[in-house]
Amino acid sequence: MTTEADIHLIQRIIPHRYPFLLVDKVRDIVVNISAVGIKNVTMNEPHFQGHFPGTPIMPGVTIVEAMAQTAAVMVGVSNDLADKEFLVYFMAIDGCKFRRKVVPGDVLEMEVTVTRGKPGAKVWKFHGKATVEGETAAEADFTAMMDLPKDTA
Repeated sequence: MTTEADIHLIQRIIPHRYPFLLVDKVRDIVVNISAVGIKNVTMNEPHFQGHFPGTPIMPGVTIVEAMAQTAAVMVGVSNDLADKEFLVYFMAIDGCKFRRKVVPGDVLEMEVTVTRGKPGAKVWKFHGKATVEGETAAEADFTAMMDLPKDTA
């Protein structure tokens, strides 16, 4: 079964807010397996003021963060963690590669897949791939620690 999370549900799952909330929607959520996050890249984002002024390019670290936020929302939706004290921390980022610039006006799609993890686990591993119009912008394997509410651990 697949489902999706709009911005309201996303904000009930992860604590990030402007300017560091980097996912507008998460769709095609397959419980504890995969999801696709959507980020509408706009010129009014604060990092464009200082990251290559005059030639705005989305920083690679924010692309990786957007993939991680997508993964956190997928885990949150899959495990009914909305409105609970749920935090996620990076533990490792491996094999990260950047292939294409991401610029204002692009729609960034972050496909994340669980490579290790299950309900109640503290450590999860994911493969993430970010694309714009089907062209790979970035990809990485990353590990995260889920600080789960006591009643779900």
